[in-house]
Amino acid sequence: MTVSGTWKNAERAIARFFGAERSPAGSNNRPDRTASDSMHEVLFIEVKYRASHAVRTLWERTRALAAKEKKVPVLALADKGKQGKLLVIHEDDFDSVALERGKALRPGT
Repeated sequence: MTVSGTWKNAERAIARFFGAERSPAGSNNRPDRTASDSMHEVLFIEVKYRASHAVRTLWERTRALAAKEKKVPVLALADKGKQGKLLVIHEDDFDSVALERGKALRPGT
């Protein structure tokens, strides 16, 4: 069993990463509160704290390949028959990835 402070700390850290606070315990059972793990006004943040995630293993393989080329790893998950892709990036790379996306939206700048 996970110590409650551990997953609460994970929720708190990601909420603060986006300039928000962690939602109080039991908030998803109250109609006046969000079901999100944060009190962010725009983002609905769900944090899953586990011993391991299969997607993390995929990302770590991608990171190793990217390191050989001195690039920032981005794992894109595409499902057959579903719209869009899920992008998996490390929080330390978030600003670099956002910067590159911004450049792609403004060609020639």
